[in-house]
Amino acid sequence: MKIAPSILSADFANLAHDVAVVEQAGVEYLHIDIMDGHFVSNLTFGANVVKALRPHSDLVFDCHMMVDDPTKYVADFAQAGANIMGVHAEATPHLHSVLSLIKVAGMKAEVVINPGTPVSVISEVLPMVDQVLVMTVDPGLGGQSFLEETMSKVKQLATAKKENNWNYDIEVDGGLNDQTVKQALAAGANVIVAGSYIFGADEPADRIKTLREAGETQL
Repeated sequence: MKIAPSILSADFANLAHDVAVVEQAGVEYLHIDIMDGHFVSNLTFGANVVKALRPHSDLVFDCHMMVDDPTKYVADFAQAGANIMGVHAEATPHLHSVLSLIKVAGMKAEVVINPGTPVSVISEVLPMVDQVLVMTVDPGLGGQSFLEETMSKVKQLATAKKENNWNYDIEVDGGLNDQTVKQALAAGANVIVAGSYIFGADEPADRIKTLREAGETQL
């Protein structure tokens, strides 16, 4: 299991500090939610924040692009130091093209689907992606409740991966805690995004440890 704390729930005035806290606690990824105020109503970080954080961390920067026309962001995020760039299937009619551009730019390519989007929508790009993100809440706001019904899609993706010998990671994002992480791992996920559960705690490192222990009991 890889843990990806979402800085959407961190202290924006002390991002470098909060990133250092979770990095020292042993997480693998940093999940960075990019929102443009159009694809979702919120407006958050841009490539400049990724660039500013990059010298302060060796974590994998997992950039979740909740934006219209993701193609126009690829070069800037690659140059800023992003490692993974995730694009929503719902955000572009040219999904194969933008995923190809991400890989050419030197990043890993991730495809993202909302709770209401079936796996069939992304079936044609599964052989080329490095990661699939299944949203377990509706995108745009932190602190939402985990939607158990999304686990059927995680199971479908895990089955397809095994049957076809594909190599993508399966990430889940939204409402993850020490209880719901067990459902996600049982369904086949191996990358866990947690925002408010980690950064909303007085001791984020303790919450990370609890997630690990919950994952180990499941495995």
